[in-house]
Amino acid sequence: MSSNSEYAIQVQDVSKVYRLYEKPIDRLKESLSLTHKSYHRDFFALNDISFQVKKGETVGIIGTNGSGKSTILKIITGVLTPSSGSVRVSGVISALLELGAGFNMDYTGIENVYMNGTMMGFTRSQMEKKLPDILEFADIGDFVYQPVKTYSSGMFVRLAFALAINVEPEILIVDEALSVGDVFFQSKCYRRMEEIRKNGTTILMVTHDMGSVIKYCDRVVLLNKGHYVAEGEAGKMVDLYKKILANQMDALEEELDEMNDFSGGAGSGEKQQKTQKPQHQMHGGLMKDKLSINPERTEYGNGKAEIYDLGLFDERGNLTNLLLKGEYFEIREKIRFAEPVQAPIFTYTIKDKKGADLTGTNTMYEGTQIKPVKRGDEYEVTFRQKMTLQGGEYLLSMSCTGFEQGEHTVYHRLYDVASITVISNKNTVGVYDMESEVSAVFTPAPDRQRQG
Repeated sequence: MSSNSEYAIQVQDVSKVYRLYEKPIDRLKESLSLTHKSYHRDFFALNDISFQVKKGETVGIIGTNGSGKSTILKIITGVLTPSSGSVRVSGVISALLELGAGFNMDYTGIENVYMNGTMMGFTRSQMEKKLPDILEFADIGDFVYQPVKTYSSGMFVRLAFALAINVEPEILIVDEALSVGDVFFQSKCYRRMEEIRKNGTTILMVTHDMGSVIKYCDRVVLLNKGHYVAEGEAGKMVDLYKKILANQMDALEEELDEMNDFSGGAGSGEKQQKTQKPQHQMHGGLMKDKLSINPERTEYGNGKAEIYDLGLFDERGNLTNLLLKGEYFEIREKIRFAEPVQAPIFTYTIKDKKGADLTGTNTMYEGTQIKPVKRGDEYEVTFRQKMTLQGGEYLLSMSCTGFEQGEHTVYHRLYDVASITVISNKNTVGVYDMESEVSAVFTPAPDRQRQG
């Protein structure tokens, strides 16, 4: 691989292979075999991965669990050795892979700062100059004088992050580290990352937070099951990632074939035309087959109706469990009736992971005209609304109910049938965003007015 001063990181044809044995003794049998008989199978954590990161760029690596994201970061930082291929790094790396991995639990916070600084190649006098910034960022008070084994997990993370991010690295590598700590500390970390990014630091980050990917990354590399899929503009790669999550591999392959490049340079009209395809293809199968459906969902009812299919569609018509905050989306349900029902009611509810109802509605609340149904009749009901929930994980429930002789009757109810992941690049306080429009009028002090 030829050296190029333009790049901070160059990954060329990197593979990482692990030998998997059925039983522990098979490893011994293989090592003693005179005929060199193989007792293992090869597992490719990474398979021929290549990409480059320019100096000063912020690049994200995304993919499902097991796609090889953390493995490639460990190879870049030298924690792991590739089975084949090569990596060239130009610059001093500060890695947030396993926060505090180099800490001595019996040392105080300050002693650990000095020790880790020495390990990074800084002198004691250099670390003394950096210490005030590190301690101010960590904000753990007099605990810095206590052994770190007495820290809460939050304090430990704050000190480790403060150390890693305040040593002015040329390359910062972050692996899910920003998912820890409270929302205020996360916000401070992102602001600090933005500062060092503007100062020219190269940032390579792995995260499941698609909002952060869209907001911070100049470019994104998409991996799947150890293979390189594509790279390019963040929004485009997140769209492809959503197809992988929804098992829309055919649609993904078709889109990759159609893409002339991964620069994200296609016009918005072209993008709209491509992403509308999944909606038109729904007639060939069930919507729910292309979603992440809860295998352990609870369902019950008297059997007069069956919700036999359901779908979640984003603003571009993609069938997906991932929705962007601030965009319109649709919840669709198809119901087949086994017996006549005079006045069916169709509902949906969105809950948080603890089971609290956050929002929901039904056709009775909305005043939708619903006709009486006979055996064999079907309804397809679509709820369209704007996603104002904060970024996070939610659960969708839906039902078909009604009133018979004044009693509320459940014909079919599906509890927690599907997950909803909301992607946000701006979370406010609480459960949902009231979409405030903010104005601020500044009036200088009288003495400043006279000076002006």
